[in-house]
Amino acid sequence: MATIFPSHANMMYPPTRKDFISLTLTDPTCNIYNNGKHRKQSYWRKWKQLSRLQRSLILFFLAVALVLALLSYSRMSTSRTGSSKKEDWLETNDDRLKSEFLHGKVQPVVGPNSMTDKGPNLPIFQSPPINKKFPNKRGPPSLKKPANASHTLLEKQDVQLPGEKENGEKEKKLVSWRGAMIEADQVTEPPPSANEKVAAVAPAPAAFVPTTGLPVGVDRLEAVRDAFRHAWKGYKMYAWGHDELKPISKSFSEWFGLGLTLIDSLDTMWMMDLKEEFAEAKQWIEKELSFNQNVDVNLFETTIRILGGLLSTYHQTGDQLFLNKAKDLGSRLMPAFKTPSKIPFSDVNIGKGTAHPPRWTSDSSMAEVTSIQLEFRELSRLTQDPQYKEAVDEVMKQVHKLPGKHDGLIPMFINTNSGQFTHRGIYTLGARADSYYEYLLKQWLQGGKSEDELLEDYIEAINGVKKHLVRQTGPHKWTFVGELSHNRFSPKMDHLVCFLPGTLALGAHNGLPGDHMDLAAQLMETCYHMYAQMETGLSPEIVHFNLHAADGHDIFVKPADRHNLLRPETVESLFYMYRFTKDPKYREWGWEILQSFNRYTKVSEGGYTSINNVRDPTNLEPRDKMESFFLGETLKYLYLLFSDDMELLSLDKYVFNTEAHPLPIWPSPPK
Repeated sequence: MATIFPSHANMMYPPTRKDFISLTLTDPTCNIYNNGKHRKQSYWRKWKQLSRLQRSLILFFLAVALVLALLSYSRMSTSRTGSSKKEDWLETNDDRLKSEFLHGKVQPVVGPNSMTDKGPNLPIFQSPPINKKFPNKRGPPSLKKPANASHTLLEKQDVQLPGEKENGEKEKKLVSWRGAMIEADQVTEPPPSANEKVAAVAPAPAAFVPTTGLPVGVDRLEAVRDAFRHAWKGYKMYAWGHDELKPISKSFSEWFGLGLTLIDSLDTMWMMDLKEEFAEAKQWIEKELSFNQNVDVNLFETTIRILGGLLSTYHQTGDQLFLNKAKDLGSRLMPAFKTPSKIPFSDVNIGKGTAHPPRWTSDSSMAEVTSIQLEFRELSRLTQDPQYKEAVDEVMKQVHKLPGKHDGLIPMFINTNSGQFTHRGIYTLGARADSYYEYLLKQWLQGGKSEDELLEDYIEAINGVKKHLVRQTGPHKWTFVGELSHNRFSPKMDHLVCFLPGTLALGAHNGLPGDHMDLAAQLMETCYHMYAQMETGLSPEIVHFNLHAADGHDIFVKPADRHNLLRPETVESLFYMYRFTKDPKYREWGWEILQSFNRYTKVSEGGYTSINNVRDPTNLEPRDKMESFFLGETLKYLYLLFSDDMELLSLDKYVFNTEAHPLPIWPSPPK
């Protein structure tokens, strides 16, 4: 010890850790303190002085620590793969999108179909798992209810995003309109109570496995019929007479308790010549359907789905049963118009004959008060009772002269007391406003092109869209329609907006400017890419577009927006585009979409399910819900797209309501 600790020759051996530290810090003659070589020698001598058991234990623990460190490093590397490429995604001039991407809220589309020539596809940056709660409705928040409820259950959902604060305070709260998620500063709803929240979607049973799609060379019309039969099989087996099928759990859900899917599907079955299925449905309507119920229904959804479905089926079949039911329902919906402004309330009790707005506001959304006109006007024409047409025409007259429009674009809300726009400054062609623009054109067509105010408002609005909302992506110059919020542009587009190419094409077919058709073709391509760029070939509910040319990817998708509800808007526009251009590519695009529906949403026992995740074919997260519009709209438009009979529901003789129910175009009035 004297050679190592010369000034501590009398120290007891071995020295304690405290002695060693004290020595090295205070004794300038200590070789360990002054000489690295001698320090190494002392470490080795101390190691040799340990017993074999002590050395074995130390080596064992060091080996365990090394293994754990390697495993931890591997997990960190996997989760951060591609993080060095983040700067490639930040070249966008939307500051909010930059921030969201940095915090994991936005996923760039980099799947196998991603169209880029700027290097290899980048992996998706995974966000931590989140508990998502999505409302399953298509309509405004004052909608779904338990089957035995005597009043409407008012729904709104907050969706937790990766940027949510730990203390529960959310940076942004989201609610839904027709299934789409909307930021809280665009809505009027209060937070929901505990009993209004929808439970998170349960994992699908192991039996749910994506199918292999459709074989090549099959008859496409028959393939659509087969899809309808399969959907109807599930509804008949597990949800007969109820509103909606839950195909995974083999059960049903109620919204209004009026056989919603059955009525929404009537004219589709008739068009497809599915006589047996139609006869069964008709028998149920004749013997079981009654509107004399103490139940709240949503004016807009009941009008477009049930009233529209009954009127359309009457025109296709000539059966008075359907007109009688339509007249009964229409008269029960009229209390909604008894407001100070004559702008209708959103909810009606069809048994009590009372109406009311949502309990937290006196506002109605613009789409729900301006997208009921086709149906009520047709009901007046058929019954020779003017009250229905007068009520909805009054709404359009008031909206026509209201201040607060922005080059023809309207805010999303209107107050039923004052009759004035509210929440001004936000303009969108997506949720809560979409079908206002659609019905401007279609009312003009329905009325024999005689109502000039409707045409003027439509043309002004489309010019406003082109001026304020139309942009192109940087990488591939895809044209899209964004949103405007207090003069700030957002490159966000709902799948709902994909109705617009078809509407623009319909207007151009009827003599409106040719550049409407040009814009329709450009937007149609973008809507197709919203499907083709996804790993499942199915579009998410909402996408964000990249405006900067330096980035090779056009589309971003937030984790909360990855769901697909079996929506019809893209195939609807494909139908219009094919009818007017005969370009076969629109059929090919529709065929790809149908195969993706069959591959990833078809449930083997019957029915189709909406899914929560279009980005991962191995983790689809089925929502266990088949919306009525899948049979009433999506499959109907696919059938019309593949039909060679151009006179089948001719677009020169019929105008389709926003739920795809065809109503006749009236003869032009004498001049």
